[in-house]
Amino acid sequence: MSTDPSQARESVWTPANVVTTIRAVLIPLWMVLAGLAVPSAGGESLSASSLAVAVFYILLSATDKLDGYLARSRNEVTVFGKFLDPIADKLVVVTALLYLIEQGLVPVWMVFVIVAREFVISGVRMVVATEGVVIAASNLGKYKTASTMTSISGYLVWLALPAGPIAEAVWWVSLVLMWVAVALTAWSGVDYVVKSKDYLLKG
Repeated sequence: MSTDPSQARESVWTPANVVTTIRAVLIPLWMVLAGLAVPSAGGESLSASSLAVAVFYILLSATDKLDGYLARSRNEVTVFGKFLDPIADKLVVVTALLYLIEQGLVPVWMVFVIVAREFVISGVRMVVATEGVVIAASNLGKYKTASTMTSISGYLVWLALPAGPIAEAVWWVSLVLMWVAVALTAWSGVDYVVKSKDYLLKG
């Protein structure tokens, strides 16, 4: 086996990890564009700047599926990817939610539930990992992520749309999906803690 450090470094940059890194690097750029955008938010005309922000966010969200597919299909799951991917995913969601709070679209308590769940699960995973055990994640987590990102995307599109039936429909769908996302967030968090209770309650 080669011990050449340069080869070790090169092996980290798999296609999946490149996509994940790009996603993480583009988040600050998305924040800048979102801050410069002038929303229509049900006004009289379409906001091209807010539409660009929405499309940019949707593309960032889509890369989550892309890097996962690349890693699995190429059998290139790396420690670096396991470290960076969840961080990038959480930053994509939390950054957008903070922007939606600023726009007055999502209440602080909803964001608190979503963020608190991530802290709790991260802590539980660290405790369980000390026992050499990996608790399998349920599909609830996948549904939670999908509903959260879809709701956020909907709200961002709504900010770009002029007043009308389409804007109203997008608003209501986004609102319902956000409630679903919060419910799934709480449910999946409790489900994970319950699965881990035998390790958490050890003396």
